[in-house]
Amino acid sequence: MATGKETRPANTDHTLLILVWILVAFGMVMLFSASAYNGRVRFGDSAYYLKKQLFATSLGLLVMYVVSRTDYHFFVELAPAAYLLSLLLSGAVLLFGQEINGSKRWLAIGPLSFQPSEFAKVAVILFLTWQILREKRKSTGLWFMCRTMITLLPIVALVGSNNLSTAIILLGIGVILIFASSPRYLRFLAVAGVGVGFVAVFLAAESYRMERLAIWRNPEAYERGFQTIQGLYAIGSGGLFGRGLGNSLQKLGFVPEAQNDMIFSILCEELGLVGAGALILLFLLLLWRLCVIASRCRDLAGAMISAGIMAHLAIQVILNIAVVTNSIPNTGITLPFVSYGGTSVVFLLGEMGLALNVSGCDRNGFRAYNSH
Repeated sequence: MATGKETRPANTDHTLLILVWILVAFGMVMLFSASAYNGRVRFGDSAYYLKKQLFATSLGLLVMYVVSRTDYHFFVELAPAAYLLSLLLSGAVLLFGQEINGSKRWLAIGPLSFQPSEFAKVAVILFLTWQILREKRKSTGLWFMCRTMITLLPIVALVGSNNLSTAIILLGIGVILIFASSPRYLRFLAVAGVGVGFVAVFLAAESYRMERLAIWRNPEAYERGFQTIQGLYAIGSGGLFGRGLGNSLQKLGFVPEAQNDMIFSILCEELGLVGAGALILLFLLLLWRLCVIASRCRDLAGAMISAGIMAHLAIQVILNIAVVTNSIPNTGITLPFVSYGGTSVVFLLGEMGLALNVSGCDRNGFRAYNSH
């Protein structure tokens, strides 16, 4: 029986751990470069955003350590409660949420702000894993796939009411985990089609979402297309090797909130195509290790958790880079480990702790743990 007792994984994936450390360090350097100007102008401190991110990252590393040493089955058992809590927190955002930069996505807890949608991503991964384990003998049917997606719709609807990008990520995690548990292509395409239809309804439900589509098609014709245009200027001016770290011009007030969603454009300007390619390679290596962990772990719970984390990271990275390059309409999604965001980095590192925990699952499907 799984317990919350602290344990020590015998076969931790050190490659994954090294990649996480590299991404965290790279993200810190890039965040300081992108945020120094805004920090100095707004708060009189060039390191303002860096200090806050360092605090959140330190907390996240602690969470990663604790989670990596606690049997992941314990978290799966808590999944229904975590999913219910994510519904309550997401509902609370609609009623009592704090609005920042025109978006109502935060709950204020004293001096701290918390973004429940980040918790919802982890809760959905664990909850779907719990569901698949519960009905693993019935997970090959179309009804199972539809029922699983239906249980996901409440959190997607709550989060999507003010954060469409995260709702898309939650739907994507659901579709990929359903496929991973039962790789039947025709049924999978049917479920994926339902997901696309749900996104289309959400887009049409609010006029501002349709406006984003118009801005995407012709950003120069709209005032709100300013951010997209400036981001593209930054990418184009970077060339092959960039202007050099810290030498971006577009971060000097031209790209609004350069440390947030649009940080990839500043990276392209300062480090060029080579730097952007290096970061994308790091993400690809991270996804590869998550895929290896999922394929080697014969324990279904561990495999589903790794697949869910891989789906989350892949979708979020693709969405962010696609938005910055204007390949898709602006959805307001951060770049994992690089963009400014305390809640995001804490839960991302928590997910990495789960993946490291699963990597201790040996090839025979048993937990390779030694108790203290």
